[in-house]
Amino acid sequence: MEQILCINVRLDEVIFMKTIRAFTALMLVITTAAGATGCAQSVQAANLMRGVKPGDVSGKPADSAFKESMADFAIKLFKESISEQDNSLVSPLSVALALSMTANGAQGETLAQMEKMLGGHIPLAELNQYLYSYTSGLTSTGKTKFAIANSIWFRGDKDRLQVNSAFLQTNADYYGADAFASAFDSKTVSDINNWVRTNTDGMIDEILDRIDPNNIMFLINAVVFDAEWKNVYYKQNVRKGDFTDISGLIQNVDFMHCAEYGFIDDGMATGFIKPYSGGGYSFVALLPNEDIPIERYVQSLNGAGFLNALNSADKEQLVLTSMPKFKFEYSIEMKDVLRTLGMIDAFDPADSSFGELAVSSDGNVYVSRVIHKTFIEVDERGTKAGAATMVSVSDGAVPSEDKTVELNRPFVFAIVDNATNLPIFIGTVVSIG
Repeated sequence: MEQILCINVRLDEVIFMKTIRAFTALMLVITTAAGATGCAQSVQAANLMRGVKPGDVSGKPADSAFKESMADFAIKLFKESISEQDNSLVSPLSVALALSMTANGAQGETLAQMEKMLGGHIPLAELNQYLYSYTSGLTSTGKTKFAIANSIWFRGDKDRLQVNSAFLQTNADYYGADAFASAFDSKTVSDINNWVRTNTDGMIDEILDRIDPNNIMFLINAVVFDAEWKNVYYKQNVRKGDFTDISGLIQNVDFMHCAEYGFIDDGMATGFIKPYSGGGYSFVALLPNEDIPIERYVQSLNGAGFLNALNSADKEQLVLTSMPKFKFEYSIEMKDVLRTLGMIDAFDPADSSFGELAVSSDGNVYVSRVIHKTFIEVDERGTKAGAATMVSVSDGAVPSEDKTVELNRPFVFAIVDNATNLPIFIGTVVSIG
């Protein structure tokens, strides 16, 4: 089949820089007290951090220990979160940031479980430092915009809830989180949704529909990633082709064809790396071998293997690629996923220990829900994506020849930061349209 190249294979550095649709990656986490880095329109709640400046803290550069622990968490979260029959997408960075902020209020066994799940053998104090340095390095480059916002919202009832000031300060220091005391009424719902809408560039219009009487806090993390391909697709690079979905149904869809440098072969799958403009981020695709079902391939993945596959990619090998345009939404309740990964006590009203976060006169503080929602659209202009994770905290007792990779059957994909190869987003495509 004729392969139309969308780059001039390194012989010409004048690369097609058309406007590409954003890859807007939202990572939204609502936990015990959600606030926002950067105020949304019409937010009426008082920002308690306006008079509290982030302290001068030291970070820790992303070394092998951090990369391995974060990759391990990312792949485990991905494996436990995906659907076997539907397209899936999670944002490990969003979940990690939200839960790490929440963990700063945990004690005892609750803290130990969250530390082990998030960082392996890395204690929370060091994880804060690692994430501070890591996220500081995830900056905008060239035509790529990357921004992170964090906030804490909590019920402004001093007779009921006493929030630990050290908890707020730590999250301001390492995560730049603002903190808002609010009435937790319909206006608070509007404020939170306005904050979300603003900090996701309008990608997610609403994250919260109501506030229950036992909700006392929401932690929110938002990430916006707006990038254009380094090598864009033109009209002549797009043509119809067949995609065989997870059920064996053949779908006739639009495929985008291009040549890239960066061939991956991990023994069970082949793939390619497609960079975004600016050199800071890339799209990664992994196509299981024809005799390996995608569910078997996903279960074979681990953090070390994922990093090794990307680190050992042949950057000198030209790859003729074809990728379907795709667009989908995904939603999952993560409570069972996180329990499977070892975060157990945080969800138990009797056993949870969040004394460093707040004390409530209405009962013990615990995590009641964790909702993760994502959206992605990949086309010839670029990538547009959003993710939202809501962690609700409550009180009381309520529970060298050219290679070819054609993504014409179910495959795994990821958006990675090139400095560490850690996945900011990772998902599967098993059906188109």
